[in-house]
Amino acid sequence: MSYSDVLRAPRSIDRAPAEDIAAFADAPVGNIVDAIGRTGAMDAPIKAITQANRFAGSALTVDAGPRDNLAPWAALRLAKPGDVMVITTGGHMASSVCGDLLIGMARNAGIVAIVTDGVVRDTSGANAVGIPVFAAGVSPNSPQKNGPGAVGLPIVAGDVSVAAGDIVCGDEDGVVVIPSAQIASAKAELANVRAKEASMEQAVSSGATAPGWLADLPLDDIFSFTE
Repeated sequence: MSYSDVLRAPRSIDRAPAEDIAAFADAPVGNIVDAIGRTGAMDAPIKAITQANRFAGSALTVDAGPRDNLAPWAALRLAKPGDVMVITTGGHMASSVCGDLLIGMARNAGIVAIVTDGVVRDTSGANAVGIPVFAAGVSPNSPQKNGPGAVGLPIVAGDVSVAAGDIVCGDEDGVVVIPSAQIASAKAELANVRAKEASMEQAVSSGATAPGWLADLPLDDIFSFTE
């Protein structure tokens, strides 16, 4: 059977270098967002449905469309270790885009996480597989396998643009996408963000009730008081 009439993919798919991915692997998503301009996180409903919730990897983009998962299954043939499969359904919530069997084969292919703006199913089985799965919700309804779809091409998921070569990171707070063009600057800025966070955490531990930049100002410089 030929699926080439309904599935599209580039001959070559870009990946982020492993050393760049490693630079963000242990950073909280909130810090990464701050390092790329205080934006870049997917919509708030997209959260981990598995107990595993921390990951960092290179985006393997998948456009599944609504009520279909032919493209995610086909994407397994193009996957490489370290990929994060990012699936857009256009926000379709009426049927799942993957379950524990696809998730398990994704793990076997070296995929480190799956992220979708749609819904998934088989929560217990997904937990048993062990890789993080992020979705906008859970539904037992099944998809079709008819296409059309695409793998490795630019998509929008959770109101964020995602392309091959971007870095995708997640933790209990959500998912952030680091565009490939911003990776170098984000790595540099992340060090500054983490230093500021450490300083603020020390202030909290020391009993501070306001940050220094605010605590040092006279009240009349902060508020316009009314009688």
